[in-house]
Amino acid sequence: MSATTPSTEPYEIASEVAELGFNQYGKAENHLVHVRRDGDVHEITDFTVSSQLRGDFARVHTHGDNAHCVATDSQKNTIFSLARDGVSTPEEFAIRLSDHFTSTYAWVTGGRWQVDQRSWERIVTDDGPHDHSFVRGGEEVRRTVVQRDGDELFVVSGVVDLTVLKSSGSAFVGFVTDKYRTLADATDRIMSTDVTAWWHYDPARVRDVDHDAVYASVRRIILTEFAELHSLALQQTLWAMAVRVIEEHEEINEIRFSCPNNHHFVVDLSPFGQDNPNVVFYAADRPYGLIEASIVRKGVPSEPRAWDSVPAFI
Repeated sequence: MSATTPSTEPYEIASEVAELGFNQYGKAENHLVHVRRDGDVHEITDFTVSSQLRGDFARVHTHGDNAHCVATDSQKNTIFSLARDGVSTPEEFAIRLSDHFTSTYAWVTGGRWQVDQRSWERIVTDDGPHDHSFVRGGEEVRRTVVQRDGDELFVVSGVVDLTVLKSSGSAFVGFVTDKYRTLADATDRIMSTDVTAWWHYDPARVRDVDHDAVYASVRRIILTEFAELHSLALQQTLWAMAVRVIEEHEEINEIRFSCPNNHHFVVDLSPFGQDNPNVVFYAADRPYGLIEASIVRKGVPSEPRAWDSVPAFI
């Protein structure tokens, strides 16, 4: 007796009390490496790309009807295919993906595309920079999240895990004294954090922005303000960074920071008959202070849809 072949016809799973809400789907963390070959000199671009589609996918859920389902494997293949002719910046590549999916499939009305970029630095040998050999850069990640709702495009870009430390030029005094306070005033302390910064581009300008130049500029501002500001609180440092970004970049409407305070405590060496003039510290990994803030351009309200699903903030 032959086995019965299971039916593949769609069928409904109905409910009188439940209905489908927000949904999206796609292929996450496609690791793409693109080599631009300019004669003997090569350039490496290292992207991790996630694609998620939004639109008319109700029957995929309620009926198992895949007529509108662009398979996640197809989304993966699209990412690599579009990379054939170059990837440019994370922002431009994510926007290209959004244009492709919303113009190719009538029922795809929007989506979310995230691109993380990790850096590779050219190896310097005795003869100078090597043409085609590289070493991994720092731990920081350049990240962009593009979200689309019909013709409306929202681009939020940023940097994640930009670890900084200053051994002087930071104080923390005058904070609340009550029965729970044990922390002493610090007039000269180590300040360290892992900066996560996100900025929302003005939608009217975002397609015309030199994203590489903006990223380099914002990163430089963050590092410069961290280094040069005599800081009385990590909150003050975040504010100074953000103010300068908003003032120097009219294409940015809002910037958000999430920064853990990587505590360094002076070790008491007196039991060993030694002083410790701020030279030996215990680096505590947890618990840690977590400082977060959003700074917006005056007169321009925050756009919630741009920040929906953006990770690592409040």
